[in-house]
Amino acid sequence: MMKIDVTVRRETKYIAVWVFLLSLFMQAVFLIIGKWDYTVLLGNVLGGAVAVLNFLLMGITVQKAVEKSEKDAAAMMKTSQSMRSLLLFITVILGIALPFFNGIATVVPMFFPRIAIAIRPFLDRKKALEEVKKDGE
Repeated sequence: MMKIDVTVRRETKYIAVWVFLLSLFMQAVFLIIGKWDYTVLLGNVLGGAVAVLNFLLMGITVQKAVEKSEKDAAAMMKTSQSMRSLLLFITVILGIALPFFNGIATVVPMFFPRIAIAIRPFLDRKKALEEVKKDGE
């Protein structure tokens, strides 16, 4: 059994926290606009779980690929991307087709990792500035 690299675990945890926080926000929006029901929660759980799983699988693939030759690594990454895209596609289809999932609440969380990644530089910059300020005191 392969051990998951500490960086992959740390980054996946970061993504999971943001998916959770953004999911809470999405649940609140549905509640505020009067469209919340159990299907929103179930769709959110499905979409959010698959989004985090997708990120974790990508991280594991990158971890394995660095040990391969360039050609093998490229092939591995391409296969992984295809399989993960299929996973996302099937999740979207299930979220839309099955009556106990809200389609919107299933699809939207799949974009949460991208939002978390986009936010990261601002958080890192703020953290770096705080450390500089702390060192100056």
